[in-house]
Amino acid sequence: MTTPDPRFCEPGDLLESEGLLRQIRHHLHRNPELSLHEAATAELVATRLTEWGYEVTTQVGGHGVVGTLRAGDGSASVTVRADMDALPIVEESGKPYASAVSGVMHACGHDGHTTMLLGAARQLALTRNFSGTVHLVFQPAEEGEAGALRMIEDGLFERFPCDAIFGMHNQPGVATGTFLFGAGPFMSSSDRALITIRGRGGHAARPQLTVDPVLIAGSLIMALQSVVARNIDPAAIAIVTIGTVHAGVATNVIPESATLGLSIRSFDAAVRDRLQQRITALVSAHVEGYGGSVEIDYERGYPVLVNSAAETEFARQVAEELVGPAQVVSPYGPVTGSEDFAYYLQHRPGCFLRLGNGETSPMVHNASYDFDDANLTLGAAYWTRLVERFLARPAR
Repeated sequence: MTTPDPRFCEPGDLLESEGLLRQIRHHLHRNPELSLHEAATAELVATRLTEWGYEVTTQVGGHGVVGTLRAGDGSASVTVRADMDALPIVEESGKPYASAVSGVMHACGHDGHTTMLLGAARQLALTRNFSGTVHLVFQPAEEGEAGALRMIEDGLFERFPCDAIFGMHNQPGVATGTFLFGAGPFMSSSDRALITIRGRGGHAARPQLTVDPVLIAGSLIMALQSVVARNIDPAAIAIVTIGTVHAGVATNVIPESATLGLSIRSFDAAVRDRLQQRITALVSAHVEGYGGSVEIDYERGYPVLVNSAAETEFARQVAEELVGPAQVVSPYGPVTGSEDFAYYLQHRPGCFLRLGNGETSPMVHNASYDFDDANLTLGAAYWTRLVERFLARPAR
């Protein structure tokens, strides 16, 4: 006689948690903490996990928290990660639970990501409908401070071994509750370059006696666009954006220097190397051609996020079971933003997916942005079901 498969989590199973999850999310939103300063957020997470029966480890890679739960006698293990940090932005959402911390807000939805995973933590602890080990990772410092790398360097995968790792980010501009998947290169690498052009300053009325770094910078801004247009295969994705330009303090003074700040993105290691080589060579030759000198501080940031095929297909199947094929988009992307979840995927197979935050939602990193609370129980149900499916109890 064959015993039916266990019943996996459905969104309705978390309805009784909806009020609690909204309360947690609004508290986190009202009390945001910047990267490397997530002490109170981490304490809230650790307290909840402890209440629900998890083995809790704190101070992993900074303010990182890992909650571990075991059930049955299964040997498989899975990790799910959420990020916790906020951004240095003055909130303009007008929400009653808007940030109470001046100049800091959850403008990327990490309050929602943390709350969804806490919702799953509670449900998994209540039902324990799996056989094996689940590690729930609450990560600090995703916003430019490589919290994922900090946790890895602090022994995350040695201390909390897993067979696969999964993560999620909300996606404004897509209907709430729509799951988005892409195997292979899914999010771009993110590099930065600070270019300091040095000339010879002087009076604006006698430019012939100077080497004008502003003129050089203006010409260089246009020349840099040729790197993508003429040095990168048109079938590849590459972005070179000049985000900052700084020079001078007075209209009648030609300054000694000018600086440009660049953001450079790509989805392929060879393209990434080619961009660095061409930008460096072009900038040096261009500035020297005008009689100036240049310093280039080129910094490699987050790598390309590469989802493994099998885990992405598994995660997609879980979503389709949960919400139906009409609310699943696969393949989706590539996404030209970047994520330090990429570091995890260099060590373990896994999938980083996206969840629609509403077609009219302001974009992330916008002062008017807010996470859609309608995703809280859905996201929690998704993580619960994914863990249950990954660690499915064998038929008895």
